Amino acid sequence: MKFECKTVSLGEIAAVKGGKRLPKGKNLITIPNKHPYIRVRDLNGEKTLELNNNYEYVDDETQKTISRYTVQEGDIVISIVGTIGLVGIIGKSLNGANLTENCVKLTSLQGVDKDFLYYFLKSSVGQQEIKKGTVGAVQAKLPIKNIQAIQLELPDIEMQLKIVSILKVLDSKIALNKKTNDNLEQQVQTIYNYMFVANGDPTWKRGCLKDLITVKYGKDHKKLSDGLYPVYGSGGIMRYVERPLYEKESVLIPRKGTLNNVIYVNQPFWSVDTMFYTEMKVPNVAKFVYQFVKSKDLASMNAGSAVPSMTTDILNAMEIVVPPAEILEKFEAIVAPMYQMMQKNNEQSATLATLRDSLLPKLMAGEICNL
Repeated sequence: MKFECKTVSLGEIAAVKGGKRLPKGKNLITIPNKHPYIRVRDLNGEKTLELNNNYEYVDDETQKTISRYTVQEGDIVISIVGTIGLVGIIGKSLNGANLTENCVKLTSLQGVDKDFLYYFLKSSVGQQEIKKGTVGAVQAKLPIKNIQAIQLELPDIEMQLKIVSILKVLDSKIALNKKTNDNLEQQVQTIYNYMFVANGDPTWKRGCLKDLITVKYGKDHKKLSDGLYPVYGSGGIMRYVERPLYEKESVLIPRKGTLNNVIYVNQPFWSVDTMFYTEMKVPNVAKFVYQFVKSKDLASMNAGSAVPSMTTDILNAMEIVVPPAEILEKFEAIVAPMYQMMQKNNEQSATLATLRDSLLPKLMAGEICNL
């Protein structure tokens, strides 16, 4: 049986406030300080947003001019320009961080649990409400007044917490999979360092990255319908489309934005125009190339000024020591099971995330009993 809810608008239960663009002529800096700046690309699929190495910062002087546009721990952030509808909760390490004008924050929540509201906005119902409020043909955006007008069915706080407890079980498994994959990544990196850095043979051939890969440009995906194949941007998977751009093992390298977020892919995928994807020229080399590129500080090779960027010339010219084929084959044999486990965990997490995001409407409709 469906439990009692009241229909409310988002503006009735939360204050919706915009972020702030940097002053003209000011750029973000990569040197960490006390003023991180949250961009759309930092809403990376994690429920709780925490400071990491991908964040950039504003200098002390600029901070004085935008200090009113900060977030607090527990605020909910929604992207409103570009990739619209990304959602995250501000964690402890980002308390007081600056917020881009391409996002809004939901703060001062009244009568609603922040986790419940997060799950609603991530659900198919919430995302449909966000889509309904999106306007603009050339550049889509989600105006604050349309966010305030979003309607939701709100149960009492006790029922909200019961629903949240169910959904958190799925989140816990997703978090465990991520922790396991982080550990496997560290093991692979250790093996790579042992085989190719600490114990590399000085007689191995020296060359450039272009000897091993061909760098390709990603493409626009906006006209593609939803489907099964992941679309990768600099922050990871953005959405899914009905057909892939490339179907072989590849290394994805950011062309703009967060340059150090290199991604290994071993499934059919689509790469957006802010990401290079790569074709392998020799066998058993993709995982080796991934570890090599990931170990480099690509941000320091930045070819842009206001917008960090990477070029094919920079990538092609990167000097690399190329191990013999039998050594590459040995590395492949050792780490392939680890990569298979990481892919299995990622696929399971994607399935759990889909289940989680579709579960809230069913819970709200009373289709799942014994709450």
